[in-house]
Amino acid sequence: MKNNKVSKFLTLLLLLAATAGVIGCTPVKRGEYASGSATIFCDDGFRNILNEEIEVFEYSYPQASIIPFYVSEGEAIDTLMNDGTQAIITTRELSKDQIEYLKAKYKRVVRQNCIAVDAVALIINKDNPVSALSMQEVSDILNGKISKWNQLAGNDTTAIKLIFDNAESSTVRYLREKFLPEGKQISETTNSFAQKNNAEVFDIVKTDPDALGVISVSWLGDDLSVAKKIPMDKRMADYQNQNDTIASKLTSEVNIIKISNPTEKNDFSPVAYKPYQAYIYSGEYPLVRKVYMISTASNSTVLHSFYVFMTGFVGQKIISKTGILPFHMNPRVVELI
Repeated sequence: MKNNKVSKFLTLLLLLAATAGVIGCTPVKRGEYASGSATIFCDDGFRNILNEEIEVFEYSYPQASIIPFYVSEGEAIDTLMNDGTQAIITTRELSKDQIEYLKAKYKRVVRQNCIAVDAVALIINKDNPVSALSMQEVSDILNGKISKWNQLAGNDTTAIKLIFDNAESSTVRYLREKFLPEGKQISETTNSFAQKNNAEVFDIVKTDPDALGVISVSWLGDDLSVAKKIPMDKRMADYQNQNDTIASKLTSEVNIIKISNPTEKNDFSPVAYKPYQAYIYSGEYPLVRKVYMISTASNSTVLHSFYVFMTGFVGQKIISKTGILPFHMNPRVVELI
């Protein structure tokens, strides 16, 4: 374990040195892309998105290399603030004080752009009879008022096992800030279990009928999994197709809970929705948050080129394949099953 950490640290130092070398390269003209290597730190919830973005970017620009580090959101921001990387992906913008600090200490100019609107999904085992929850019931689960499955449906008196990726993830922060009193932790109010990443959350829910998984909907879209089986040249043609209205499906390996949010604004409608892109866009699915790419990279660097790529048409089209909503494109047609 210690050797792995040392190896990862040395790799990071080499990559940062390479990034520094890129900054001194010949200026890149408008419309061109820089070459070289650089790192990006990303909340693990968006691993699927970033992996595909990098693969397509590097295919399009063979002289460019982006090396991702998948960490907690807090670690990503801390690394940026210490100038350990010049690009991160998170679900919150930097504060005015943080922006001013980076400018004063490291002479960095901050660019931050919303690239997507993500949905937080609640998933359960295929054998679990629960199909829908209200926002009040979600709140009661997170505050410990509902702790057993038979309080929701069926006769199962076992405890609800809340499964999430890690204690410092953006997903956990989102739920804590939305549903818990200030200062309270989810681990204090629920029968909860932290995993290493979203993949482990998904795997546990597939095998444990008592598990309630909390996960980014970007892990649940089937379209990206299908896309990865297609040769890259054909994937590129699809990503560049501006008239594409291919329907999107969510995975059938687990059950995805519908969420209702009866409020005065919707005449207290009890209708519950799954986190399809159209319902994220309309606001009918209530558990949503914005995703930001934040960069301090200078112009004419490979990281700035990647920033431009991710916020451009192809980068946004890739996001549309993951099941979440690209911020700079209209919502896709969905198939509701």
